[in-house]
Amino acid sequence: MTDILSQDEIDQLLNAISSGEVQAEDHSTQSEQKKVKIYDFKRPDKFSKDQIRTVQMMHETFARLTTTALSAKLRAMVQVHVTSVDQLTYEEFIRSIPNPTTLALINMDPLKGSSILEIDPAITFTIIDRLFGGIGEHYKLSRELTDIELSVIEGVVVHILGNLREAWSTVIDLRPRLGTIETNPQFAQIVPPNEMVMLITLETKISESEGMMNLCIPYITIEPIIQKLSAQYWFSSIRRGESEVNRKIIQGRLENVEVGVSVEVGTTELSFNDLLQLEMGQIIKLNHLKTGDDFIFKVGDRPKYKCRPGRVGSRIAVQIGEEIDDIPDEFLITSRSQEDY
Repeated sequence: MTDILSQDEIDQLLNAISSGEVQAEDHSTQSEQKKVKIYDFKRPDKFSKDQIRTVQMMHETFARLTTTALSAKLRAMVQVHVTSVDQLTYEEFIRSIPNPTTLALINMDPLKGSSILEIDPAITFTIIDRLFGGIGEHYKLSRELTDIELSVIEGVVVHILGNLREAWSTVIDLRPRLGTIETNPQFAQIVPPNEMVMLITLETKISESEGMMNLCIPYITIEPIIQKLSAQYWFSSIRRGESEVNRKIIQGRLENVEVGVSVEVGTTELSFNDLLQLEMGQIIKLNHLKTGDDFIFKVGDRPKYKCRPGRVGSRIAVQIGEEIDDIPDEFLITSRSQEDY
């Protein structure tokens, strides 16, 4: 419905037209132009600008993790960063990549459908040269991979997919799995040619070799979680803390970490001269505490538990008691003479 003007507004508009400040034709033309919006039915916009920005931020994390992973695996300077995130048809993506190239078809469990990780031949053969003991020279080769080279690249792609899972962990517990590797783009038809896809382009540099890695994700694959691809949801997920998957991974790694523990059974003071004259078999008398006093069980340098001395068979041991929250002064210095054993 058009807005209804008051009498004062009508008078001001007529005065402006009569004085030449406003042209009646300009006003009508401007209102008509606002109603026109260009829409391309062949390339409909399936992703909003906010969703594209969120995907870019997620894959900047993926690029950093991939940089670290490839640098360690290849033992060379590797740089990976996101150059662009675009939406286009699948046919346009297929036409934009060389033939032959390295196309890894990825199953996006638990999402339905697949995505494609395309690695430029310059990067592919540089990686192969490094892993085979070469210096990683820049090769401009255009041929299909041999069976051995294909097996090597499969291992590299699987290594990279672990970083993709971590980058998507704030949105979904993604479990990407490598399906097959193709070299001819015509054999990698995962969606119809006119289907819209999101293309994440990552510029990759290994030593002196430069090329691109392209991650192509169809719209129908991520449609179930499209509402989660927003900056608000992404940042709120980060504020909620690490996902359950990350917590389990960290917990699993910490379970195998060795931590030094110690129990002080006594203390004493010696002069520097007495220390220099110590010999094997001599006895050092420790400061005596009252009977019933507890030892302090330390994790590193931090007192953690009270404990009591004892034996397990022929070995000296301690029994863990209550946990120490606030350390009283009397527990800061702990000692016990050998008579209490």
